[in-house]
Amino acid sequence: MRKLEKAEIVQAIQEKVARSQIGILTDFKGLKVEDMTRLRRQLQEAGAELRVVKNTLLRRAGADDSPLAPLVSHATGPNALTLGYADPVTVAKVLIKFAHEKPQLIIKAGALGGQALTLKDLEALSKLPAREVLLSQLLGVLQGVPRGLVTVLAGVIRNLLNVLVALRDKKAEAELAAAEVAAAPEAEAATPAAEPAPGVAPAAPADKPESGE
Repeated sequence: MRKLEKAEIVQAIQEKVARSQIGILTDFKGLKVEDMTRLRRQLQEAGAELRVVKNTLLRRAGADDSPLAPLVSHATGPNALTLGYADPVTVAKVLIKFAHEKPQLIIKAGALGGQALTLKDLEALSKLPAREVLLSQLLGVLQGVPRGLVTVLAGVIRNLLNVLVALRDKKAEAELAAAEVAAAPEAEAATPAAEPAPGVAPAAPADKPESGE
């Protein structure tokens, strides 16, 4: 294969990897052609594709910070790369189930978001609900949030109103007390002097001392 052709294949793989959600590497040695065809069809229905790749090209496609980097160390022997473009759970389900039916298909490893997945990880992933089920469950949780949130907010608002009312009453009391204190001197100044009782002569003013001559 010429260098240019290899470069084009590597670029095509990298472009597919960039669009994929999950990558799974398998050894298909001993698998019959009709079984391989059936597996390709099942994967296609799950929004994925299976492609036989040479190890040298796989290593080049998985170089540096490629999402396929975790798979490079497993690039020995005949390999088929499955790239899932939709729900990773569904792709894992298809491969795990097929491998149980056809032990000739050996699942080596996977990569999800640049993180390595072992066979045990992929088996656990395959047991998760499908994306539609997960979204439905999440929607159910989110629908329950507003009711609880309204209850919490109602309690917060009620407590806040109680505090504001208490502050208002306290302020009104303070203003009333201040007004009473300010009005007291004015009331005293406005009170008229006491008049002498009837029949009592008013007190004569004190005599001024005579000045000596």
